[in-house]
Amino acid sequence: MEVPQEFRTDRFTKVALIVTIAVISIFAGGIVGYAVSYSTMTGRIDALQSQLQSQLQGELTSILYQNVTYFTTDGVSLSALYKQVQESVVIIMGQVVQYDMFRRAIYSTVQGSGFVYNSSGQLVVVTNYHVVEGASDITVTFTDGNAYAASVLGKDPYEDLAVLSTSAPASELKPLAVTSSSTLEVGDPVIAVGNPYGLAGSMTTGIVSALGRTISETDTGGYPIAAAIQTSAPINPGNSGGPLLNYAGEVVGITTAIVSDSTGVGFAIPSSAILREVGSLIATGGYSQHPSLGASGTDMSYDIAKAMGSNVTYGWLVMTVSSSQSGLQGGTSRASIAGATVTIGGDIIIAIDGTRIRGIDDLSTYLEENTLPGATVDVTVVRSNQVMTIAVRLGTRAIANTG
Repeated sequence: MEVPQEFRTDRFTKVALIVTIAVISIFAGGIVGYAVSYSTMTGRIDALQSQLQSQLQGELTSILYQNVTYFTTDGVSLSALYKQVQESVVIIMGQVVQYDMFRRAIYSTVQGSGFVYNSSGQLVVVTNYHVVEGASDITVTFTDGNAYAASVLGKDPYEDLAVLSTSAPASELKPLAVTSSSTLEVGDPVIAVGNPYGLAGSMTTGIVSALGRTISETDTGGYPIAAAIQTSAPINPGNSGGPLLNYAGEVVGITTAIVSDSTGVGFAIPSSAILREVGSLIATGGYSQHPSLGASGTDMSYDIAKAMGSNVTYGWLVMTVSSSQSGLQGGTSRASIAGATVTIGGDIIIAIDGTRIRGIDDLSTYLEENTLPGATVDVTVVRSNQVMTIAVRLGTRAIANTG
């Protein structure tokens, strides 16, 4: 029987519709399945990536901050260098008594740093004079926490030096090597180890910023100190008396003072002063070999030269002469220069033994490191605009009243 044309068409249409719906369903299901799979896979990938990043960051942090040993330019580990010297650095404490207007005692504690030094077989502690000035009940404390009584063997305010003996057993006394600071150059790296603000065993690094400075700070007892080392190594209260080291772990100076209201400017006593004085400080309690020109003066400047009618703007102007045998001439008149009264007209020292003198830094450093009392030096001066050389016999700086 022949199927009607309308029925065939209607059945074909239904079949096509069913096939179309099936295809669409399969396609939609594929899309949905892909989307779900993609979302799941993306989540897994993101989680894995996050885990890998976290693990990598942890490993990188470990590498940067735990497993890397920092080395100096000479191939020396800074941490190893610290371990090498830390047991030689001590905390110094003492009691200072002052009296108020009613004569009532007021006690205060002073604190600084020091280090062990072997002076011809005698183990002592070296520190700053101003750390122990006027102090009693002095103690030294080592890195292991053990503290022992100490007493002052000798002191020199002109170099801000003091030497202590201590009751500590020999097993605690591990001396540092001291080398001459004359080998230092500006730019050399240095390390300061001390106890700033009582924070025991702190280490800082920097460079030698300048050499041959003359300092006269209240922290150093008010005495002018020659040939000081200027350093950028951070120095704070409590560091005073601690060692300034080179990268071989040798003492090249003693940290001594910071300039008020400054950042990154500290000073150290040169180690050459230790080598020169410690023997005398131990044997006699003091040092009496500081040379003196027997004169007082000030650094030259453009304004002073203008007031004097001089074409020399550098050097050290002699204002007064305390020793008539020195051969130097002091000032003849007074002038107000930049708000200060200056005695002008005296000799302008421009060289000693052929070494150029630009000011008090050069003058003090040369005398302290190259001469002794009683020596005769050739002093080149400008006198009445004439250059001449005078033989000057050096005297001895008066012994400071250290109390």
